[in-house]
Amino acid sequence: MKQNKKMIVCFLTPALIFFVLMFLYPIIRTIVMSFFKVEGVSDAVDTWQFVGISNYQKLFATSIFQISMINMGKIWLIGGIAVMAIALLFAVILTSGIRFKSFWRAVIYVPNIINAVAMATMWIQYVFNKRFGLLHSMFAALGLEDLAGIDYMNGSWKFWSLLIAFCFGSVGYFMLIYISGIERIPQDYYEAATIDGANKLKQFIYITLPLIKGVFKTCMTFWTVSVVGFFVWSQMWAAPQASDMQTITPFVYMYNIVFGTTGNVQRDAGMGAAVGILMAVVVMIVFFIVNKCVKDDDLEF
Repeated sequence: MKQNKKMIVCFLTPALIFFVLMFLYPIIRTIVMSFFKVEGVSDAVDTWQFVGISNYQKLFATSIFQISMINMGKIWLIGGIAVMAIALLFAVILTSGIRFKSFWRAVIYVPNIINAVAMATMWIQYVFNKRFGLLHSMFAALGLEDLAGIDYMNGSWKFWSLLIAFCFGSVGYFMLIYISGIERIPQDYYEAATIDGANKLKQFIYITLPLIKGVFKTCMTFWTVSVVGFFVWSQMWAAPQASDMQTITPFVYMYNIVFGTTGNVQRDAGMGAAVGILMAVVVMIVFFIVNKCVKDDDLEF
């Protein structure tokens, strides 16, 4: 028994050291840094100036940060409803015995294996471009000049074009998660429901939905994490050398203040750390609310 304990300690010690150095230490350092005025991320600790909760107060009083939070909230809510609904619809269709379902799964998932920069460039240059984009050409061919003249990359349309492109690239990922959950449900349930006279809609409402509540919670957690970490798409849609209020998100704002870009001449890693902590809190709050609201107690397969 003692020999086994020694072996366990020998195997766990390197992993524990790695975890502390690579994960725990940066987390603790970031939390502590958020209460200090720090110019650079790598500045020595003895150069930090304690400011208490001043960084958090400044953030909530900054209009740019407020706008970034609103943008993130709209992406999470509106985009989340669209992505979850479409992904679930595709998952139900592709688990209903449709032909060539493996092919359609691959087709819908393809956007997820393409680099985000490449995907965003495709949408910007070949779909939303005002001169020769797909939407412009299609509406012009149909004689809808008002719609053909819309500049989807500027003004109030800019945020919505970003949201559409991001949601398009996200559907396939969540579809596969839903499919994995639906395929775990025994077919006996559906066969029994069919014998009892339940149509497909009733089977979906009373069998499928209750038995994939756990999958829904997982999807909501992943969606929240992806939206909180929203960065590349926002940067691709932003105007060059400018902080674009239409598409800015908290992580973009954090990048700007930490590295002193897009109008922020003075770097402030302390406020950047505060943004990171707030985003972590947002994820935990959403996770707590989803777990409280969506319960899958006493459900067995």
